Amino acid sequence: MKQPIHTAAAPQAIGTYSQAIRCGETVYLSGQIGLDPATMQLVEGIDAQIHRVFQNLQAVAAEAGCSLDHVVKVTVYLADLSHFARVNEIMSTYFKQPYPARAAVGVASLPRSALIEVDAVLHLE
Repeated sequence: MKQPIHTAAAPQAIGTYSQAIRCGETVYLSGQIGLDPATMQLVEGIDAQIHRVFQNLQAVAAEAGCSLDHVVKVTVYLADLSHFARVNEIMSTYFKQPYPARAAVGVASLPRSALIEVDAVLHLE
């Protein structure tokens, strides 16, 4: 049975999707871009967008009753793969070892001309 997860502490969905869906002991977090949930505006610059993405994911995870410690898989979508090292640096402040499995994908563009999008899968222990 699917259970939708929604919080005002993360940006509202800008399409036909839920912020997250819980199915059994797994929570699927939809992709987040660097939108400020208060203004629904994209924050400026790659560092600010990376931080905002992980803060948004944190907020949705908290609403699901867990934290980023429960993340088992993330997918990072970058409009410019030259930002990959910066993603690694900042991501290490949001996750501790053992780090989740990860894929990084270079894309032609992202919604609202964002520089980064990240989705995640959490497993509740």
